[in-house]
Amino acid sequence: MGELTGRCFCGAVTWSAPGPVLWAGHCHCESCRRATSSPFTSFFGVTRNSVSWQGDLAEYLTSDGKVRRQFCPTCGCQMTYQANWWPDETHLYAASLDDPSSFEPQGHYHYAEKLPWVEITDDLPKYAASADTADPLPEQ
Repeated sequence: MGELTGRCFCGAVTWSAPGPVLWAGHCHCESCRRATSSPFTSFFGVTRNSVSWQGDLAEYLTSDGKVRRQFCPTCGCQMTYQANWWPDETHLYAASLDDPSSFEPQGHYHYAEKLPWVEITDDLPKYAASADTADPLPEQ
């Protein structure tokens, strides 16, 4: 992916980032599922200070203050995931891309938390947790 651009559902918040994409994949953790009301979420990471925003973002901080989720205050569309353990990264939602066909996932993360009624048939690596903290799971 070259120059990346995206927006929320209503268009009140837009973003751009020059890249590069640091990683890309599908997250199956309960936290992401609940935040997005979906069976899993597709993200990619970019350098935090490389993202330019237009429009205002609202945010939700977890009670321990270690995770920040930013969203459009008008339509509620999730825009970012930021965690203290990745201080230089912003995770953006692949579905917010102006050209979502450019998204190239590299794996499934927190696969151990995958919902039992979701069937995954691709050949991407499947990690029990984050790719930076665990080896891929054995073939399913």
